[in-house]
Amino acid sequence: MAQPARPGAGKLHLRGQLVDEPRLLMFWRRFRRNRMALFGLGVLLVLAAMAIGAPWVAPEKWDYLDLLAKNQPPSHLHWFGTDMYGRDLFSRIVWGARISLSVGFVAAGVAVVLGAVWGAVAGYHAGSWLDVTMMRIAEAVDSVPVLILLVVISSVVSRSVYTVMVIIGLTSWPGLASLVRGQFLSLRQRDFVQAAQAMGASDRRIIFRHILPNVVAVILVSATLRIGDAILAETALNFIGYGAPPPFPTWGEALSTGRMVLRQAPWVATIPGLFITITVLAFNFVGDGLRDAQDPHLNR
Repeated sequence: MAQPARPGAGKLHLRGQLVDEPRLLMFWRRFRRNRMALFGLGVLLVLAAMAIGAPWVAPEKWDYLDLLAKNQPPSHLHWFGTDMYGRDLFSRIVWGARISLSVGFVAAGVAVVLGAVWGAVAGYHAGSWLDVTMMRIAEAVDSVPVLILLVVISSVVSRSVYTVMVIIGLTSWPGLASLVRGQFLSLRQRDFVQAAQAMGASDRRIIFRHILPNVVAVILVSATLRIGDAILAETALNFIGYGAPPPFPTWGEALSTGRMVLRQAPWVATIPGLFITITVLAFNFVGDGLRDAQDPHLNR
């Protein structure tokens, strides 16, 4: 439960005097109080290092086949075992981290840019015909089941990793747009906005130079959570056959392949599923930590 901040919170003792604590340092001090957020950040750093260093970490190339080693259990030769095509599962997981994380970041980036701009423009013109029209469009997109919309779009356009990134991003922005619009409704009546209007600043300058920077913390938290959602969406698309085309080594593709041999080789589906679960949880933990850290009234 959030409690009032202690007297002197956000201050540093310097030569016997209280001085303002740097904002970034104060943010980090609040963030590190959340042990689960620190754990999630550590997991993400390890996964990022693994993805970047995939050519050196993975013992085999992601598309290397050994038909004589199909469905082998985990051993010293293959740490995570092999799949139904004899491919080393550890190598597939390492290379898949690069693609799956890229899908998450790019899709979340598309959703954040579109949702932030959409919500900012609608929120600044709240009550006008422009606001009503924009939010009705956002509600229409949000009312369609995401998975069905993803399947329809994926069946029309050519399948590729880049297509999956864009599709997921273009179908996951309405929630962020509503969130940003709500923030704009509370900020547009502030004194600094009215002062900018009185000085003749254009609407575009007020939106992007004066109000939007004050919403960055909220957008950052939402973006972190949407990365995990994008990874799950990519997994769902691969599971039903509409994701990145094989043999791209995404975690969703590895999970989809594993379901075919679930009885004979359960590790082929279990291990990618564990990586997906841990990664999504890590992003959620970091998002919770960022949300707590950007709240100046939170003191745990």
